Amino acid sequence: MLALADRLETICRAIGRAIAWLCLPMVVVTAVVVVERYWLQSGSIRLQESITVMHAVVFMLAAAYTLAAGDHVRVDVFYGRMSERARAWVNLLGTLLLLFPFCIFLFWSSLDYVSISWQIREASQEAGGLPYPFVPLLKSCIPLTAVLLGMQGGAMALRAATTIQTPRDKGAA
Repeated sequence: MLALADRLETICRAIGRAIAWLCLPMVVVTAVVVVERYWLQSGSIRLQESITVMHAVVFMLAAAYTLAAGDHVRVDVFYGRMSERARAWVNLLGTLLLLFPFCIFLFWSSLDYVSISWQIREASQEAGGLPYPFVPLLKSCIPLTAVLLGMQGGAMALRAATTIQTPRDKGAA
């Protein structure tokens, strides 16, 4: 079980590390937009929209990486004081009862949204905005986010189940 968990988590972490590089062009384009706007008294809707798209892609596709790294939001009132086995139960139940239903809902509810965007060859509604296929590509990240979160949740559930199944050391008090 741990080998499968490792493989799933490796994929999520690799995608997260790769997508993190999108932050560099996002910063550069933001600087260009600022220079254009305040020094050159001009601007580009296309560049401004590209910043929003890059930010959305980073946010969505790095979510599983953030979960794998344990940097997600967690209310740590009791969790930090729990035993390893109790934390495993919390992780397993949280994954099964909260994360997986969310991933299924996100995936299922986004399919029509994405499909319609591709069918109508959606482009930006702004004059001079991003052309087709940027909007459908961005929207396609929504179900991909659900899949990646589900994969990372699977890795977490497998690790938690392994921890729960591991016999306790009888010598420990």
